[in-house]
Amino acid sequence: MQEEMLSEDSRDFVTALASGLEVIQAFDHEHTRMTLSEVATRTGMNRAKARRFLLTLHALGYVRKQQRYFELAPRVLQLGYAFLSANNYQGVIQQYLEEITAETGESSSLGVLDGSDVIYVARSAAKHRLMAITLSVGTRLPAAHTSMGRILLAQLSEPDLDHFLSTVSLELYTDKTVTDVNELRSQIVKARQQGYAISDQELDSGLRSIAVPVFDAKQHLMGAINVSTNAARVDLDTLVNTYLPVLQNKVAQIRSHIN
Repeated sequence: MQEEMLSEDSRDFVTALASGLEVIQAFDHEHTRMTLSEVATRTGMNRAKARRFLLTLHALGYVRKQQRYFELAPRVLQLGYAFLSANNYQGVIQQYLEEITAETGESSSLGVLDGSDVIYVARSAAKHRLMAITLSVGTRLPAAHTSMGRILLAQLSEPDLDHFLSTVSLELYTDKTVTDVNELRSQIVKARQQGYAISDQELDSGLRSIAVPVFDAKQHLMGAINVSTNAARVDLDTLVNTYLPVLQNKVAQIRSHIN
């Protein structure tokens, strides 16, 4: 028999915890950045109460503050990852990454956007080594020059994308690195329109990658999945005509598994 749920007027009900979670839940894909007043309105709290919770979440690293605006920080993902692990969703995603590697013979990763970087949160590595640096879960790479970063940037609202482009520092890594902000914007818009992004030797000479966004069944963005390969072995046509359909098939299956 299911245990009876605690009522809000119970002495064991922690109102502060409930309010803090309510503030986190106020942010969604239509309200990614909000002012204090907007958070107060969406939660039904007065400004003083909303401010205390926002500042507490900020101190704990779950919320970021940029001038008048608040937004969720990547640390919130730790709450979600606990749920994913408990429900074996992490294993589901890892399984599909390994299937991509088996079908393509190339490495495949899942990444999420954190400011100007992409953080690797899951990875299936091929036997051959592509980059001079070692990629593993927790690795951070500049979003502007990676396929996962660009397809994730393509999911941002125009104001958020404008903010990113106005603050990002574009470093030169290879002779193919895009360092012009207008060209970068053009590449991101192109990725948004076509549903995938390619990075061709911009971060590391000889490295090509293609990435697509990953959504759950409710169309919430989970991150991006890529295939990375050696440019000497795989041309751009193969990326698009052979590897892209594999990625698209796998993200469709992931979406059907994760609600």
